[in-house]
Amino acid sequence: MIKVSIYRNKSGYITAFELSGHADSGPHGHDLVCAAVSAVAFGMTNAVMKLSGIEPIIDQGGQGGYLKVVLPSEVEDEPFKKATLLLEGMLISLITIERDYGQYISISEK
Repeated sequence: MIKVSIYRNKSGYITAFELSGHADSGPHGHDLVCAAVSAVAFGMTNAVMKLSGIEPIIDQGGQGGYLKVVLPSEVEDEPFKKATLLLEGMLISLITIERDYGQYISISEK
């Protein structure tokens, strides 16, 4: 199962997310849930960098089953708002995947 952790600051903005595990919804290379979650997460990370100019702190590891993306703590207001809007969009996409494939993905907010 893919576990998604969403981290919010005291103001309620998403400042980080973490993905761990594997969906195992199909054979390696044909796992549609894994592909969907990866596309959403990596696409959002690339969009944050390109559209907000923020370089997030990225940690990848293991056998492809781990990704953590954290917005730096010292970011100007306008780029931060752009980045957090993109993160909210990512969460909506992940919730949509969870709604249809909940046996393979679990989302929690912290």
